[in-house]
This record gives sequence, structure tokens and C-alpha cells, in this order.
Amino acid sequence: MTRMDHTSPVEPARTSPQADTERKARYALYTAEERKRRDETVWTLVQGVLAPLQFLVFLVSLVLVIRTLNTGEGAFAADVSIVVKTFFLYTIMVTGAIWEKVVFGKYLFADAFFWEDAISMIVIALHTLYMVMLLGNYGTLEGRLVVALAAYSAYVINAGQFIWKLRMARLQAEADAKLEAGTAANDTQDMAVAA
Repeated sequence: MTRMDHTSPVEPARTSPQADTERKARYALYTAEERKRRDETVWTLVQGVLAPLQFLVFLVSLVLVIRTLNTGEGAFAADVSIVVKTFFLYTIMVTGAIWEKVVFGKYLFADAFFWEDAISMIVIALHTLYMVMLLGNYGTLEGRLVVALAAYSAYVINAGQFIWKLRMARLQAEADAKLEAGTAANDTQDMAVAA
């Protein structure tokens, strides 16, 4: 009786260094040229300053909105804080679109930031709805503040997306640096062998 389990373990396919580099490039957040443009443009600094300021305004506003919803007091302060938050949002969205154009060649929905931009559109829509309700005197104070909380919830998700992308960019930079160091070491070793 013969056994049918004489199969040998399958070895993983070996790939060339060029294929590995091409695969990594497909999944990289930035190409070398995009990273260079990102590092050289003033809009990267602008985003780096505006993002934490917007987050600080968000935290203050969130406290004021929750206080107003719980106590009914401080409605004016809550509204002012949401307007300031919305101003920061519009500013960071416009400057972010310029940054995206400089780095990726399009104002919105570059492949690397497609989902971040998609959620940003929801964040903008909810903040804008709040502004329409405030300026047009539509709905109740509570209804308006609930819209603001929905906008803030979407903003937190969006901020998380961008923080994740920042982490991915750092990991990519570290991996690229290790790869370059390894390549340089191999080149030095090859030259030593050739000599």
C-alpha cells in the first residue's frame, strides 16, 4: 500500500531585491520624491502647527458644549468655541489641500490620504451644518449642540486616522534608513571583496 503524503514542504518563493523594492514602494506612504517635497514645503510646518492648536480648541469646546448640555448654562461660550473650532477646521482643510497638491499633485483624495480626506468631508459637512443652524437660527440650542458633538466625534476619528498615518510615515522613514544603511554596508563589502 502506498502512502499519498510524501509531499515535501513548499518553500516560499524567493524574490529579487528589485522585486522587494518595488513591492515596498507600492505600499509606501510616500515615494522618495514625495517625501522630499513634503520635507521642503512650508505647508508641512503650517499643518504641524495648526493640527495641535485645533485639537486644543476642540478640547476646550468639548468641555463647554457638554457643560451647556448638562446645565443649560454657557450657551454663548459654547457657540463661540464651536465657531472658533470650525474656523480652525476650515483653515487646516484649505492649507491641507494645498499641502496635498504640493506633495502628491492633487488637492484632495490622493491615494495615500484618500480615506482621511473622505472622513474629513464628513467632518466639514457636520461643522457646516452646525454653522447653518447657528447663523440661520434653525432648530433648538440642544439640537445644534448635538450636531456639534456629532461633528466632534467624526473629527476624533479623522484625527486618529492622521495620527496613524504619521506613525506609518515614521515607520517607513525608519525602514528606509535601515535599508539604505544595509545597502551602503553591502556596497562597502562588495568593494572590499573586489579589491
